Order: sequence, then structure tokens, then C-alpha cells
Amino acid sequence: MFYFESTFVSHSGELKMLNIRNFALVIASAILLAACSSPVKLDDKAVPVVDSGANGADTRSVNTVDTGSTDPLNNPGGILSKRSIYFDFDSYIVKDEFKALVEAHAQYLNSHKNRKIIIQGNTDDRGGREYNLALGQKRAEAVRKALVLLGVSDTQVEAVSLGKEKPKATGSDEASYAENRRSDIVYQ
Repeated sequence: MFYFESTFVSHSGELKMLNIRNFALVIASAILLAACSSPVKLDDKAVPVVDSGANGADTRSVNTVDTGSTDPLNNPGGILSKRSIYFDFDSYIVKDEFKALVEAHAQYLNSHKNRKIIIQGNTDDRGGREYNLALGQKRAEAVRKALVLLGVSDTQVEAVSLGKEKPKATGSDEASYAENRRSDIVYQ
């Protein structure tokens, strides 16, 4: 290990010894302290003492916050939690069993004009790519038109086709095919 010392003469003529290692240690310490400093002023106020009950429990009352009604979209048991409209094979007609669902989403969108949706038309994997993209678009458009007829603004709704590219079910049976023949409502 090397030990470096340097000798120099000060302006007053005194002979001084400077240890480079000590000098480096002082500089490193100064940099470390500067890096640890915080520009945020800490609160100097004392922490209030809370009188606890006999068993050590906090006896202060808690103010509750009334958040009003929750957004019906977030209610897992509500009709708006259902976002898929299913179709028959090679069809883009909205079935009667899904009309109440479409109406519920229309009511929500009519009362929340700032909300927008994308309707994604899907198909099963039977048929060619181009055919399925066209059928998926027709399914998405059928739901979009139903919503617009129920008063939803065109600016709130976009219809796109995913064709067979985003299946919910991956099987090759009728139940899987039926699960994939759908339009999904996606809120933005």
C-alpha cells in the first residue's frame, strides 16, 4: 500500500504536511453529507398526545366521508357489469335477450355524456380472416346503432372489429364458438 504525503510552504512561510489520503477523506465526507441533505423542511411541531382508554384503545371519534353513490359500472352484481352481447352463428342481429343490457348501457351513457366506449366485434375462428373481420364489424355496428337509436351520441361510441383475433374461449366445440361470437363494450 502506498502512502502519499505532500509538503508545501504556505503564504506565511510555514512548512506544512498534507496527507492526500486525509484530504480525500474530508472531500468524500463533505460530498456524502451534501447528498444526504434534504431541501424539505421538517415540521417542528410536537406530535399531539392522544388520551387512550383504559385498555389502550384510541377513544377519538372518526369522521366518516360520504362519497355519495358509487359508479354503477363498478357494481359487480349490476347489469352494467355485463359487457358482452352474444350472437348466433353467422349473424349480427342483437338478440332479444340482450336488449335490456344494451338499454342499460344506453341509459348510463346518456346520463354520463363524458364517458366513451369502444364496441369490439368478435367472431369464432371458423371462416377466413377477411370474412371474420367484416362480420365482427357488422356485430359492433349493430350494437352501436342500437345505442344511438336509444339516444347515445355518435361521439361517445366507436365500433371496431377484432374478428377471430381475441377469443374468450380457445376450444373447438360449439360452446367455445358461442362464447367467441360477441361484441364487447369497453369503457374508456
